[in-house]
Amino acid sequence: MKFKDYYELLGVKPDASADQIKSAYRKQARKYHPDVSKEKNAEERFKDLNEAFEALRDPKRRASYDQMRAGGFRAGDEMRSPHGQPGGFEFDMGDMGGGGGGGQFSDFFESLFGRGRAGAGAGAGAGAGSAGPRRAPREPAAPARAELEIDLETAFAGGKQRVSLPGARGDRTLDIKIPQGISSGMSIRLSGQGNIDADGTPGDLLLTLRIRSHPRFSLDGRDVTVQLPVSPWEAALGARVPVPTLAGDVDLAIPAGSQSGRKMRLKGRGMPASGKSAAGDQFVVVQIHAPIASTPEDRDTYAQMQQHFSGFDPRKPSG
Repeated sequence: MKFKDYYELLGVKPDASADQIKSAYRKQARKYHPDVSKEKNAEERFKDLNEAFEALRDPKRRASYDQMRAGGFRAGDEMRSPHGQPGGFEFDMGDMGGGGGGGQFSDFFESLFGRGRAGAGAGAGAGAGSAGPRRAPREPAAPARAELEIDLETAFAGGKQRVSLPGARGDRTLDIKIPQGISSGMSIRLSGQGNIDADGTPGDLLLTLRIRSHPRFSLDGRDVTVQLPVSPWEAALGARVPVPTLAGDVDLAIPAGSQSGRKMRLKGRGMPASGKSAAGDQFVVVQIHAPIASTPEDRDTYAQMQQHFSGFDPRKPSG
């Protein structure tokens, strides 16, 4: 993991005031916003600016970052995570806001401050320090909204999802970091990725996630259900069979005498824990599938079974 010099990214000195940092961010954000910029690598540059401003705009986060920088790290230096530093630094995460998660910041940022809701666009609209009376703080613009459909496997394991968003200069592409265990209907706030307001300040984008239906698994809250086909002899005699889960196959013991519709639980094998939500379970529903009698030998075998179980009536309630 490489150290990032957030002051250098914003083009300010390490002793810059909060107003100077805010002014530098606004100026460069207008220049590199992907909707209007003609600069090469504008999208990556814009993401770096948002991350730098998010790190330095909050006094607690800035103090934690300055503590590391004072240890001699410079842009591009290889480093370990903060808690592994020889000096034993402990970094204050500061107030990262409510759930949902920013998701678009680098591993370096998250190693210092944790993963949480980003808000770089919220404070960027206030004017930089200047002579004369100060203007009242401008209310942050309402975030732009969009929906993103993801696979169940991505919601389970987390990962990156590429999304194309419309803009004034045509579509632009973003790689969105999806947190592990996210639920359908949850949102990710992307700082500075929304529309540009009348003052030239980029707003936020609120992405609401929807999990698309799956051909094998069904989802109920954090619980997952799968239908398990078994043969008549596996159901009658019992067997150990492989069962698909979102984390891979597991062996499951089918009790002897099982009937179609029998439900068994794999504890903790549903959607993983996320925030205050505990991990879900996976339910396995037995479905007995009989082979087709396609040859004379098959039909003879079924005839022998019919004779052997002559007293059995599947339409008669058992017990």
